[in-house]
Amino acid sequence: MSSKDWIEKDFYAVLGVDKAASADDVKKAYRKVARDSHPDHNPGDPKAEERFKAASEAYAVLGDDAKRREYDELRSLFGSGAFRRGARGAGQPGGVPFDVSDLFGGAAGGGGDRRFGGAGFQDLFSSIFSGGAGGPAGTAARGPARGRDVEAEVALDFGDAVRGVTLPLTLRAPGVCDTCHGNGAKPGTSPRTCQVCHGAGVTNRNQGSFSFSEPCRNCQGVGTVVEEKCPECHGTGGVTKTRTLNVRFPAGVADGQKIRLAGRGEPGARGGPAGDLFVHVKVRPDELFGRTGDDLTLTVPVTFAEAVLGTDLRVPTLDGTVTLRVPPGTPSGRILRARGKGVVRRDGQAGDLLVTLDVVVPAKVSDEARAALESFAAQTPPAAREHLEARVRRFS
Repeated sequence: MSSKDWIEKDFYAVLGVDKAASADDVKKAYRKVARDSHPDHNPGDPKAEERFKAASEAYAVLGDDAKRREYDELRSLFGSGAFRRGARGAGQPGGVPFDVSDLFGGAAGGGGDRRFGGAGFQDLFSSIFSGGAGGPAGTAARGPARGRDVEAEVALDFGDAVRGVTLPLTLRAPGVCDTCHGNGAKPGTSPRTCQVCHGAGVTNRNQGSFSFSEPCRNCQGVGTVVEEKCPECHGTGGVTKTRTLNVRFPAGVADGQKIRLAGRGEPGARGGPAGDLFVHVKVRPDELFGRTGDDLTLTVPVTFAEAVLGTDLRVPTLDGTVTLRVPPGTPSGRILRARGKGVVRRDGQAGDLLVTLDVVVPAKVSDEARAALESFAAQTPPAAREHLEARVRRFS
Protein backbone atom coordinates (compact mmCIF):
# COMPACT_ATOMS: atom_id res chain seq x y z
CA MET A 1 0.00 0.00 0.00
CA SER A 2 1.51 3.32 -1.06
CA SER A 3 1.74 6.34 1.22
CA LYS A 4 -0.82 8.17 -0.89
CA ASP A 5 -3.39 5.46 -0.09
CA TRP A 6 -3.33 6.44 3.57
CA ILE A 7 -4.12 10.03 2.62
CA GLU A 8 -6.54 9.57 -0.28
CA LYS A 9 -8.53 6.42 0.57
CA ASP A 10 -11.41 6.52 3.04
CA PHE A 11 -11.21 3.09 4.65
CA TYR A 12 -14.19 3.86 6.87
CA ALA A 13 -16.38 4.42 3.80
CA VAL A 14 -15.12 1.17 2.25
CA LEU A 15 -16.40 -0.79 5.26
CA GLY A 16 -19.47 1.41 5.70
CA VAL A 17 -18.74 2.45 9.30
CA ASP A 18 -18.39 5.74 11.12
CA LYS A 19 -14.99 7.01 12.21
CA ALA A 20 -16.06 6.54 15.83
CA ALA A 21 -16.99 2.88 15.28
CA SER A 22 -15.70 0.43 17.87
CA ALA A 23 -13.23 -2.34 17.02
CA ASP A 24 -16.06 -4.90 17.16
CA ASP A 25 -18.20 -2.83 14.78
CA VAL A 26 -15.27 -2.56 12.35
CA LYS A 27 -14.74 -6.33 12.48
CA LYS A 28 -18.46 -7.06 11.94
CA ALA A 29 -18.61 -4.66 8.99
CA TYR A 30 -15.52 -6.22 7.39
CA ARG A 31 -16.90 -9.73 7.77
CA LYS A 32 -20.17 -8.71 6.12
CA VAL A 33 -18.50 -7.02 3.17
CA ALA A 34 -15.98 -9.87 2.79
CA ARG A 35 -18.74 -12.47 2.93
CA ASP A 36 -20.98 -10.68 0.41
CA SER A 37 -18.16 -9.94 -2.05
CA HIS A 38 -15.98 -13.05 -1.67
CA PRO A 39 -14.83 -14.35 -5.08
CA ASP A 40 -16.05 -17.86 -4.20
CA HIS A 41 -19.58 -16.48 -3.89
CA ASN A 42 -19.30 -14.22 -6.94
CA PRO A 43 -17.43 -16.20 -9.61
CA GLY A 44 -16.50 -14.14 -12.64
CA ASP A 45 -17.54 -10.84 -11.05
CA PRO A 46 -14.55 -8.45 -11.18
CA LYS A 47 -16.41 -5.73 -9.26
CA ALA A 48 -17.05 -8.08 -6.36
CA GLU A 49 -13.41 -9.08 -6.39
CA GLU A 50 -12.36 -5.42 -6.22
CA ARG A 51 -14.75 -4.82 -3.30
CA PHE A 52 -13.29 -7.83 -1.52
CA LYS A 53 -9.73 -6.57 -2.04
CA ALA A 54 -10.66 -3.06 -0.93
CA ALA A 55 -12.33 -4.39 2.22
CA SER A 56 -9.29 -6.50 3.07
CA GLU A 57 -7.02 -3.50 2.54
CA ALA A 58 -9.23 -1.31 4.75
CA TYR A 59 -9.44 -3.89 7.54
CA ALA A 60 -5.68 -4.40 7.51
CA VAL A 61 -5.43 -0.80 8.72
CA LEU A 62 -8.61 -0.26 10.76
CA GLY A 63 -8.38 -3.69 12.37
CA ASP A 64 -5.00 -2.83 13.88
CA ASP A 65 -5.25 -0.32 16.73
CA ALA A 66 -1.80 1.17 16.15
CA LYS A 67 -2.23 1.53 12.37
CA ARG A 68 -5.72 2.96 12.85
CA ARG A 69 -4.39 5.69 15.13
CA GLU A 70 -1.64 6.57 12.64
CA TYR A 71 -4.15 6.55 9.76
CA ASP A 72 -6.58 8.84 11.61
CA GLU A 73 -3.81 11.23 12.58
CA LEU A 74 -2.34 11.35 9.10
CA ARG A 75 -5.69 11.99 7.38
CA SER A 76 -6.50 14.63 9.97
CA LEU A 77 -3.23 16.45 9.30
CA PHE A 78 -3.39 16.29 5.52
CA GLY A 79 -7.14 16.76 5.38
CA SER A 80 -6.80 20.08 7.17
CA GLY A 81 -4.85 21.49 4.23
CA ALA A 82 -1.96 22.45 6.49
CA PHE A 83 0.56 20.79 4.19
CA ARG A 84 -0.47 22.34 0.91
CA ARG A 85 2.47 24.10 -0.67
CA GLY A 86 2.21 27.87 -0.62
CA ALA A 87 -0.26 27.91 2.28
CA ARG A 88 -0.64 31.45 3.59
CA GLY A 89 0.19 32.29 7.17
CA ALA A 90 -2.54 33.76 9.34
CA GLY A 91 -2.80 37.47 8.77
CA GLN A 92 -0.13 37.40 6.01
CA PRO A 93 -1.86 38.06 2.67
CA GLY A 94 1.47 37.97 0.91
CA GLY A 95 1.52 34.21 1.10
CA VAL A 96 4.56 33.58 3.28
CA PRO A 97 5.56 29.93 2.73
CA PHE A 98 4.41 27.69 5.53
CA ASP A 99 7.14 25.78 7.37
CA VAL A 100 5.81 22.39 8.46
CA SER A 101 8.37 22.30 11.27
CA ASP A 102 6.28 25.00 13.00
CA LEU A 103 3.59 22.40 13.60
CA PHE A 104 5.96 20.20 15.53
CA GLY A 105 7.96 22.72 17.47
CA GLY A 106 10.98 22.58 15.18
CA ALA A 107 10.85 18.82 14.70
CA ALA A 108 12.35 19.11 11.25
CA GLY A 109 15.29 20.90 12.76
CA GLY A 110 15.88 18.31 15.44
CA GLY A 111 13.88 19.84 18.32
CA GLY A 112 11.03 17.40 18.08
CA ASP A 113 7.54 17.48 19.57
CA ARG A 114 6.89 15.53 22.74
CA ARG A 115 3.77 14.02 21.20
CA PHE A 116 5.99 12.13 18.80
CA GLY A 117 8.67 11.09 21.27
CA GLY A 118 11.10 13.78 20.13
CA ALA A 119 11.43 12.20 16.68
CA GLY A 120 12.09 14.39 13.69
CA PHE A 121 9.34 15.15 11.21
CA GLN A 122 11.01 13.08 8.50
CA ASP A 123 11.40 10.11 10.86
CA LEU A 124 7.76 10.36 11.90
CA PHE A 125 6.40 10.02 8.40
CA SER A 126 8.97 7.48 7.27
CA SER A 127 7.85 5.36 10.20
CA ILE A 128 4.21 5.66 9.17
CA PHE A 129 4.78 4.96 5.51
CA SER A 130 7.23 2.11 6.06
CA GLY A 131 4.97 0.27 8.47
CA GLY A 132 6.74 1.46 11.64
CA ALA A 133 10.07 -0.11 10.76
CA GLY A 134 11.94 2.87 12.13
CA GLY A 135 15.13 4.49 10.89
CA PRO A 136 15.56 6.38 7.65
CA ALA A 137 13.09 5.65 4.92
CA GLY A 138 13.94 2.67 2.80
CA THR A 139 16.67 1.25 5.04
CA ALA A 140 14.65 -1.70 6.36
CA ALA A 141 13.62 -4.51 4.03
CA ARG A 142 9.92 -5.24 4.13
CA GLY A 143 10.08 -8.83 2.94
CA PRO A 144 7.10 -11.06 2.12
CA ALA A 145 3.90 -9.93 3.79
CA ARG A 146 2.48 -11.84 6.74
CA GLY A 147 -0.57 -13.95 6.02
CA ARG A 148 -3.99 -13.04 7.34
CA ASP A 149 -5.46 -14.54 10.49
CA VAL A 150 -8.08 -17.25 10.10
CA GLU A 151 -11.08 -17.80 12.36
CA ALA A 152 -13.01 -21.01 12.97
CA GLU A 153 -15.73 -22.14 15.37
CA VAL A 154 -15.92 -25.46 17.25
CA ALA A 155 -18.78 -26.82 19.38
CA LEU A 156 -17.68 -28.90 22.39
CA ASP A 157 -19.68 -31.19 24.65
CA PHE A 158 -19.97 -29.89 28.20
CA GLY A 159 -17.86 -32.70 29.65
CA ASP A 160 -15.11 -32.29 27.04
CA ALA A 161 -14.89 -28.58 27.80
CA VAL A 162 -14.49 -29.26 31.53
CA ARG A 163 -11.97 -32.10 31.20
CA GLY A 164 -10.12 -30.89 28.09
CA VAL A 165 -10.00 -32.67 24.75
CA THR A 166 -8.04 -32.88 21.50
CA LEU A 167 -10.19 -32.78 18.37
CA PRO A 168 -9.47 -32.72 14.64
CA LEU A 169 -10.43 -29.44 12.98
CA THR A 170 -10.97 -29.43 9.22
CA LEU A 171 -10.50 -26.10 7.47
CA ARG A 172 -10.92 -25.02 3.90
CA ALA A 173 -8.64 -22.04 3.71
CA PRO A 174 -5.51 -20.78 1.95
CA GLY A 175 -2.46 -22.96 2.55
CA VAL A 176 1.13 -23.22 1.34
CA CYS A 177 1.40 -24.40 -2.26
CA ASP A 178 2.86 -27.91 -2.33
CA THR A 179 4.32 -27.40 -5.81
CA CYS A 180 6.57 -24.40 -5.10
CA HIS A 181 6.61 -24.71 -1.29
CA GLY A 182 5.43 -21.15 -0.94
CA ASN A 183 7.99 -19.15 -2.95
CA GLY A 184 5.68 -18.70 -5.97
CA ALA A 185 8.30 -19.78 -8.53
CA LYS A 186 8.03 -22.57 -11.07
CA PRO A 187 9.79 -25.74 -9.88
CA GLY A 188 13.45 -25.59 -10.93
CA THR A 189 13.54 -21.79 -10.75
CA SER A 190 13.89 -19.29 -7.92
CA PRO A 191 12.72 -15.71 -7.32
CA ARG A 192 15.37 -13.10 -8.14
CA THR A 193 16.22 -9.96 -6.22
CA CYS A 194 14.14 -6.98 -7.35
CA GLN A 195 16.26 -4.65 -9.51
CA VAL A 196 14.23 -1.59 -8.55
CA CYS A 197 14.47 -1.70 -4.74
CA HIS A 198 17.48 -4.05 -4.63
CA GLY A 199 15.69 -6.39 -2.25
CA ALA A 200 14.65 -3.72 0.27
CA GLY A 201 10.95 -3.95 -0.62
CA VAL A 202 10.53 -0.18 -0.40
CA THR A 203 11.41 2.77 -2.59
CA ASN A 204 11.81 6.47 -1.89
CA ARG A 205 10.13 9.21 -3.83
CA ASN A 206 10.24 12.98 -3.45
CA GLN A 207 7.05 15.02 -3.40
CA GLY A 208 7.65 18.66 -2.84
CA SER A 209 9.35 19.14 0.51
CA PHE A 210 8.84 15.53 1.53
CA SER A 211 10.54 12.24 0.84
CA PHE A 212 8.12 9.35 1.04
CA SER A 213 8.93 5.70 1.56
CA GLU A 214 6.45 3.27 0.02
CA PRO A 215 6.28 -0.41 -0.96
CA CYS A 216 8.12 -1.14 -4.19
CA ARG A 217 5.58 -1.40 -7.00
CA ASN A 218 7.77 -3.70 -9.03
CA CYS A 219 7.86 -6.46 -6.38
CA GLN A 220 4.83 -5.37 -4.27
CA GLY A 221 7.08 -4.88 -1.27
CA VAL A 222 8.42 -8.43 -1.18
CA GLY A 223 11.96 -7.66 -2.35
CA THR A 224 12.03 -10.43 -4.94
CA VAL A 225 10.44 -10.95 -8.35
CA VAL A 226 9.11 -14.24 -9.73
CA GLU A 227 9.88 -14.44 -13.44
CA GLU A 228 8.48 -17.94 -14.04
CA LYS A 229 5.38 -18.36 -11.91
CA CYS A 230 4.32 -21.62 -10.34
CA PRO A 231 1.57 -23.22 -12.47
CA GLU A 232 -0.34 -24.28 -9.38
CA CYS A 233 -0.56 -21.05 -7.37
CA HIS A 234 0.24 -18.59 -10.21
CA GLY A 235 3.05 -16.99 -8.25
CA THR A 236 1.21 -16.30 -4.98
CA GLY A 237 2.78 -19.16 -3.02
CA GLY A 238 -0.58 -20.24 -1.62
CA VAL A 239 -3.64 -22.20 -2.75
CA THR A 240 -7.02 -22.89 -1.21
CA LYS A 241 -6.96 -26.34 0.26
CA THR A 242 -8.63 -28.53 2.84
CA ARG A 243 -6.44 -29.29 5.81
CA THR A 244 -7.01 -31.00 9.14
CA LEU A 245 -5.39 -29.83 12.37
CA ASN A 246 -5.44 -31.52 15.77
CA VAL A 247 -6.44 -28.79 18.22
CA ARG A 248 -5.93 -29.21 21.95
CA PHE A 249 -8.64 -27.57 24.05
CA PRO A 250 -7.37 -27.19 27.63
CA ALA A 251 -9.37 -28.39 30.62
CA GLY A 252 -11.85 -25.76 31.77
CA VAL A 253 -12.25 -23.99 28.43
CA ALA A 254 -15.35 -21.81 28.63
CA ASP A 255 -18.14 -20.97 26.23
CA GLY A 256 -17.14 -17.97 24.12
CA GLN A 257 -13.42 -18.42 24.77
CA LYS A 258 -10.98 -17.99 21.88
CA ILE A 259 -8.01 -20.33 21.37
CA ARG A 260 -5.06 -18.88 19.42
CA LEU A 261 -2.82 -21.15 17.36
CA ALA A 262 0.18 -19.10 16.29
CA GLY A 263 1.31 -19.55 12.69
CA ARG A 264 -1.59 -21.83 11.72
CA GLY A 265 -3.52 -19.24 9.76
CA GLU A 266 -3.22 -18.14 6.14
CA PRO A 267 0.33 -18.39 4.79
CA GLY A 268 2.07 -15.20 3.74
CA ALA A 269 2.48 -14.41 0.07
CA ARG A 270 5.54 -16.04 -1.51
CA GLY A 271 6.94 -17.56 1.64
CA GLY A 272 5.96 -14.86 4.09
CA PRO A 273 5.15 -15.77 7.70
CA ALA A 274 1.73 -17.29 8.29
CA GLY A 275 -1.01 -15.58 10.23
CA ASP A 276 -2.67 -17.09 13.29
CA LEU A 277 -5.69 -19.36 13.68
CA PHE A 278 -8.31 -18.26 16.20
CA VAL A 279 -10.76 -20.97 17.26
CA HIS A 280 -13.98 -19.72 18.88
CA VAL A 281 -15.37 -22.22 21.39
CA LYS A 282 -19.07 -22.94 21.77
CA VAL A 283 -19.99 -25.28 24.64
CA ARG A 284 -23.16 -27.33 24.33
CA PRO A 285 -25.32 -27.20 27.49
CA ASP A 286 -25.50 -30.33 29.68
CA GLU A 287 -28.83 -31.86 30.66
CA LEU A 288 -27.82 -31.97 34.35
CA PHE A 289 -24.92 -29.65 35.09
CA GLY A 290 -24.47 -25.92 34.78
CA ARG A 291 -21.31 -23.87 35.29
CA THR A 292 -20.42 -20.71 37.17
CA GLY A 293 -16.73 -19.90 36.74
CA ASP A 294 -14.83 -22.92 38.03
CA ASP A 295 -17.82 -24.30 39.95
CA LEU A 296 -20.32 -26.81 38.56
CA THR A 297 -23.97 -26.47 39.55
CA LEU A 298 -26.65 -29.13 40.01
CA THR A 299 -30.26 -29.00 41.23
CA VAL A 300 -31.54 -32.02 43.21
CA PRO A 301 -35.21 -32.50 44.21
CA VAL A 302 -35.92 -33.73 47.75
CA THR A 303 -39.18 -34.65 49.48
CA PHE A 304 -40.73 -32.69 52.31
CA ALA A 305 -39.96 -35.53 54.70
CA GLU A 306 -36.29 -35.63 53.61
CA ALA A 307 -35.96 -31.89 54.17
CA VAL A 308 -37.57 -32.10 57.62
CA LEU A 309 -35.91 -35.27 58.89
CA GLY A 310 -32.61 -35.02 57.00
CA THR A 311 -31.10 -37.63 54.70
CA ASP A 312 -27.99 -38.71 52.82
CA LEU A 313 -28.09 -37.87 49.11
CA ARG A 314 -26.04 -39.66 46.48
CA VAL A 315 -25.55 -37.29 43.54
CA PRO A 316 -23.61 -37.60 40.28
CA THR A 317 -20.47 -35.68 39.36
CA LEU A 318 -18.83 -35.52 35.94
CA ASP A 319 -16.55 -38.44 36.79
CA GLY A 320 -18.42 -40.44 39.44
CA THR A 321 -20.71 -39.91 42.44
CA VAL A 322 -20.55 -38.21 45.82
CA THR A 323 -22.70 -38.52 48.96
CA LEU A 324 -23.91 -35.33 50.64
CA ARG A 325 -25.53 -35.02 54.06
CA VAL A 326 -28.83 -33.08 54.16
CA PRO A 327 -29.24 -31.76 57.73
CA PRO A 328 -32.70 -32.01 59.40
CA GLY A 329 -34.83 -28.92 58.84
CA THR A 330 -33.16 -27.96 55.55
CA PRO A 331 -35.18 -25.32 53.64
CA SER A 332 -35.76 -25.41 49.90
CA GLY A 333 -33.03 -23.58 47.99
CA ARG A 334 -30.16 -24.41 50.35
CA ILE A 335 -26.88 -25.05 48.55
CA LEU A 336 -24.62 -27.93 49.54
CA ARG A 337 -21.00 -27.90 48.46
CA ALA A 338 -18.92 -30.87 47.25
CA ARG A 339 -15.38 -29.51 47.33
CA GLY A 340 -12.99 -30.26 44.48
CA LYS A 341 -15.68 -31.72 42.21
CA GLY A 342 -15.81 -28.77 39.81
CA VAL A 343 -13.61 -27.53 36.97
CA VAL A 344 -9.86 -28.14 37.31
CA ARG A 345 -7.94 -24.86 37.10
CA ARG A 346 -4.57 -24.30 35.44
CA ASP A 347 -2.81 -24.45 38.80
CA GLY A 348 -4.16 -27.96 39.35
CA GLN A 349 -6.76 -26.86 41.88
CA ALA A 350 -10.42 -27.56 41.21
CA GLY A 351 -13.64 -25.69 41.73
CA ASP A 352 -16.59 -27.14 43.65
CA LEU A 353 -19.88 -28.85 42.83
CA LEU A 354 -22.73 -26.68 44.15
CA VAL A 355 -25.91 -28.70 44.78
CA THR A 356 -29.14 -26.72 45.18
CA LEU A 357 -31.91 -28.55 47.06
CA ASP A 358 -35.42 -28.20 45.69
CA VAL A 359 -38.17 -29.35 48.11
CA VAL A 360 -40.90 -30.94 46.03
CA VAL A 361 -44.54 -30.37 47.09
CA PRO A 362 -46.83 -33.13 45.75
CA ALA A 363 -49.87 -31.94 43.84
CA LYS A 364 -52.05 -34.76 45.23
CA VAL A 365 -51.82 -36.90 48.39
CA SER A 366 -53.70 -39.96 49.60
CA ASP A 367 -56.24 -39.84 52.43
CA GLU A 368 -53.72 -41.48 54.75
CA ALA A 369 -51.02 -38.94 53.87
CA ARG A 370 -53.46 -36.05 54.33
CA ALA A 371 -54.43 -37.32 57.78
CA ALA A 372 -50.77 -37.68 58.71
CA LEU A 373 -50.04 -34.15 57.53
CA GLU A 374 -52.98 -32.72 59.47
CA SER A 375 -51.71 -34.49 62.58
CA PHE A 376 -48.23 -33.13 61.89
CA ALA A 377 -49.56 -29.59 61.42
CA ALA A 378 -51.44 -29.79 64.71
CA GLN A 379 -48.27 -30.71 66.57
CA THR A 380 -45.93 -28.15 65.06
CA PRO A 381 -45.73 -24.42 65.80
CA PRO A 382 -47.14 -22.09 63.17
CA ALA A 383 -44.89 -20.17 60.77
CA ALA A 384 -43.61 -16.86 62.12
CA ARG A 385 -45.87 -14.39 60.31
CA GLU A 386 -46.53 -11.87 63.08
CA HIS A 387 -44.84 -9.01 61.20
CA LEU A 388 -47.06 -9.68 58.18
CA GLU A 389 -50.24 -10.01 60.19
CA ALA A 390 -49.53 -6.69 61.90
CA ARG A 391 -49.46 -4.96 58.56
CA VAL A 392 -52.65 -6.75 57.45
CA ARG A 393 -54.50 -5.57 60.55
CA ARG A 394 -53.74 -1.96 59.58
CA PHE A 395 -55.98 -2.37 56.53
CA SER A 396 -58.78 -4.25 58.33
